[in-house]
Amino acid sequence: MPDVERERDPAAERTETHETALLGPAQIRALADRLGIRPTKQWGQNFVIDKGTVRRIVRTADVGTGDVVLEVGPGLGSLTLGLLPQVRRVTAVEIDPALATQLPRTVTEHAPELAARLEVVHTDALRVTALPDPQPTALVANLPYNVAVPVVLHLLATVPTLRSVLVMVQLEVAERLAAAPGSRVYGVPSVKAAWYADVTGAGRIGRNVFWPAPNVDSGLVRMVRRDPPEVSASREQVFAVVDAAFAQRRKTLRAALAGWAGSAALAEAHLRAAGVDPRARGEVLTVGDFARIAEAAGQRQSSTP
Repeated sequence: MPDVERERDPAAERTETHETALLGPAQIRALADRLGIRPTKQWGQNFVIDKGTVRRIVRTADVGTGDVVLEVGPGLGSLTLGLLPQVRRVTAVEIDPALATQLPRTVTEHAPELAARLEVVHTDALRVTALPDPQPTALVANLPYNVAVPVVLHLLATVPTLRSVLVMVQLEVAERLAAAPGSRVYGVPSVKAAWYADVTGAGRIGRNVFWPAPNVDSGLVRMVRRDPPEVSASREQVFAVVDAAFAQRRKTLRAALAGWAGSAALAEAHLRAAGVDPRARGEVLTVGDFARIAEAAGQRQSSTP
């Protein structure tokens, strides 16, 4: 049979581009040496050196050509290079000035055709109040362990265009974020994350995919944005109830919320008005339950002469 030219496979071509753009362990260490960079505990720097893990994160994030990805803590660019071929744009927020300066150079060196898709913002993610257009639709990041929960909650509150989140965090933190009511690890992060999104665990990551290797494993957490509970109470009012309920986990809600409400008797009145058993503990309540408690408190206070 005569030779027939094979039909081009765009998916295969994208995969090949993806492969050639990724950084391996030797490249990452060489780049760090060239820049005189040593990972610091202060900024929770553990760089991903495994290409398979990068591919797994990108695949699990389920982002596409219409997405603008917000990446926090891009470091030396391992995940950035994995994301750029798949999406419309990556806005990378980096606190380390040396890394923020180097990232565009790394992308230009390893994937020059994708350099225009990258925007680097040199700032602390916890100080972000506005981001350049186009606005991010997805957060995909390997987050520093020491600030993972505050960063996620801050960005969900600050960047309303975020529709999805896929972050790699310390395994214990991942389990807490995705915990359901009644779980042993259910707590403040679980409830506050649930205010914004449906949260699920998306897999475990071993410690040897990082340089330097941390002392614990990591976990992937996926969040899909949804509307918060429909109550008249504000997010701040609901979160105040959540904080008070878990400040003393062993106590009943009647006792734990006494300081927040003004007295145990007032706490019980708010709880009963919300349809919540005052003898229950915070770890069995849903985010909707906490929202109703805050709403009931507000309604009772406004009706008091």
